[in-house]
Amino acid sequence: MRLTLYTDYAMRVLLYLGARPDRLCSIAEVAGAYRVSQNHLMKVVNDLVREGYVASVRGRFGGIRLGRPATEINVGAVIRHTEDGFDLVDCGNCVIAPACGLTGALREALAAFMGVLDGYTLDDLLAKRLDIGALFAARAAAEAS
Repeated sequence: MRLTLYTDYAMRVLLYLGARPDRLCSIAEVAGAYRVSQNHLMKVVNDLVREGYVASVRGRFGGIRLGRPATEINVGAVIRHTEDGFDLVDCGNCVIAPACGLTGALREALAAFMGVLDGYTLDDLLAKRLDIGALFAARAAAEAS
């Protein structure tokens, strides 16, 4: 199973914000920390705001932060929201699909995959919050020197 870059960016944003629950962050800051396109992140962040995963504060001293506690952000739900579909193969257009066992096997595998992700919250992924923050700080220090 391969997730889209959109989902990757969504999870990166949530992890970044979750590692800094005490302050507002800018999209430019997040983009710089991950060395990704700010324009791509803007689209992802807007979507996460619409869904309530992220809150945005407008104005001169505005920014973004988690829209709900990290304990209430289910990883499986985020993945389902950000992915367009989970068709692993094109069984719908295959002549042997009605008699093929692959369709059922893939459906079962996908259910297991999503079941594992449903068992995690953003808070679980942030269990080593200090380590994540230290990695970003080390990268910023290295780039500044």
